[in-house]
Amino acid sequence: MSTSGSGPNTAANGIPAVTLSDEVRDAVASGAPVVALESTIIAHGLPRPRNLRVARELEEIVREQGAVPATVAVLDGVPRVGLTEEQVERVAEDVSLRKLGFRDLAPALAAGASGATTVSGTAFLAARAGIRVFGTGGLGGVHRDWVTVQDESADLGLLARTRITVVCAGVKSILDVPATLQRLETLGIGVLGFGTDRFPGFYLSDSGEPVDWTVDSARHVADVMAAQDALGGHDSALIVANPVPRELQLDPELHDRVLADALAAAEAGGVTGQAITPFLLGYLTEHTCGASLESNLAAVRGNVRLAAGIAVRWSQRA
Repeated sequence: MSTSGSGPNTAANGIPAVTLSDEVRDAVASGAPVVALESTIIAHGLPRPRNLRVARELEEIVREQGAVPATVAVLDGVPRVGLTEEQVERVAEDVSLRKLGFRDLAPALAAGASGATTVSGTAFLAARAGIRVFGTGGLGGVHRDWVTVQDESADLGLLARTRITVVCAGVKSILDVPATLQRLETLGIGVLGFGTDRFPGFYLSDSGEPVDWTVDSARHVADVMAAQDALGGHDSALIVANPVPRELQLDPELHDRVLADALAAAEAGGVTGQAITPFLLGYLTEHTCGASLESNLAAVRGNVRLAAGIAVRWSQRA
């Protein structure tokens, strides 16, 4: 791991190691609270130029809670944890940026490529940098018709072997939520409902599925993290499922109707594989007249705010 903000150190064969910004490096070294933020929501998840405004807003939410934001991306083959204003602008404006999950990191570094990191890519790089808390929107999971297509997000496997606390609004409702929860259990990934005993459904406050454990404060989450460390065992993640407020969720009837239409349209159009998620999300945004996007953003804001609160409580235990 690099400790220099001015340039990357290099690992074997001249490949750059993880590089922290000066601010993030100093915060990690001193035990100050830090929150990792993914960059795919900036580069691929929001329309321009709103994406840049949201990127800045999310970093400001972290600062307002007393923590340091660490937006993660790979730029010119250098994995960066903590971006300058100019680098955030580049992520928001450069349409050529790739989407990088964990499996894409090594090829991107070797090729000197640039890309925005997904949940799996962000979680890996953040953990490598010594960051314990990550705020995001929704996790990937098991896709519908898994028995036929066996399509499962790389997020789950990466989180099964990475010690990081991920604050999210559950998993995207376009996925198979019960199957995803079963996979999380099988992989040994802990799930906490924040102020709820129901697993949230990204756009919706309640996916219809229960969670086994409920916490009611950032301090309580930090206590679970400490217990997780004390127990030892494999380095799995901890999921804090934070529902979008009911008054800000997408209308459930509208959600169910449009999602059914989207799934039918995808099947009729032969949309499969990696194309299915952006297709369904785009369909929801268009056919809810942007309401799904607003629910998405409400969830992300709440998750980032909670993540910062957890990071502050965690730093106070040191």
